[in-house]
Parts: sequence; structure tokens; C-alpha cells
Amino acid sequence: MAVVQRVYAEALLEAARDKDRIAPVREEFDAFVSAIEESEELRGFLRNPQIESETKIAALDDLLSGGEDLFSNFVHLLVEKGRIAELEDIHDEFGRLIAREERVLELELTTAVELSDEEAARVVEQIEGASGRRVDATRTVDPDIIGGIVVQAGSMRADASVRGRLAQLREELINR
Repeated sequence: MAVVQRVYAEALLEAARDKDRIAPVREEFDAFVSAIEESEELRGFLRNPQIESETKIAALDDLLSGGEDLFSNFVHLLVEKGRIAELEDIHDEFGRLIAREERVLELELTTAVELSDEEAARVVEQIEGASGRRVDATRTVDPDIIGGIVVQAGSMRADASVRGRLAQLREELINR
């Protein structure tokens, strides 16, 4: 993550914290980024360097009217500073900062077959119990792991897959 995106995300978080508006700012930021991701036209409009800042701000005022003033001011600042094209990256960093502040552990669960919602919930509950933190888990399927599960949290990786166990056994046999 670029330093600039972190600076903007931290500034927004600090301002939202000062005004006790973290939840509404987060909600509006999430909704706005979703709208950008869904609309090629909006994304193109915001990223087009030939469109003047005043034109972008006027259009954004219409889009964001009735919403959170703090977020609207933040978007204005990004347009004025020529950083609006980085909004999605800033949003990702903002989410990471909030997760860290709320002590949320972000994980990726990889299994050979799709976990049901109930199975995933049980795994998440076990991890929450062991870590003492709330867990936000994404799930992926990789048939190459054969069975079991791989849990990735940042740079920490716990490999309880069949493929991982086979690799470990192979290593032990080679090193004997």
C-alpha cells in the first residue's frame, strides 16, 4: 500500500473518530466504492483527467447530497488534490485501519471443497475463541490441497492440508 493512500485513510479515520462518526463514514465510503465498482461510467468520469475538478465536485455533490458531510468533504479533497482515482485503494486501507483498531483478524480460509456457511462459521468460531479477536474470513477453494484447510492471516500461514502434510512427510524422508 502506498504511503499516500495510508495518509489519506488515516486522516479520514482521525476526523471520523474526532466527530464520533466512524460508522456512518464507513457505511457511506463502502456504498460509494460499491457504486464506483458497479458503474464503468462513474469510474471513467472520476478518473478522467480532462474533466475539471469543479465539474467533478458538482456531480459528486449531487451524488452525495443528504449523506455524511465528513465523507463528502473528504471526496472533495481527493478531487482537489488529484487523488480521486486512488479512492478504491484508500478505501481498502481505511478498512484495514478500522479492522486493526477494532482488533479484527482478517483471514483467508482455503479448502479443497466449498465450505458450507455452517462449517465456515464453526471454523471462524474456533479461531475467534483461540485468538480472542473477532475474525473476518474470506473463503477460497483450491482442489490442489486435496483436503484439510489452509489459514492465512497476513504473513502467518497455518497449513493443515493434505498437500501440506504430504510435503512435510516428503521433506522428513529426504532429510533422514
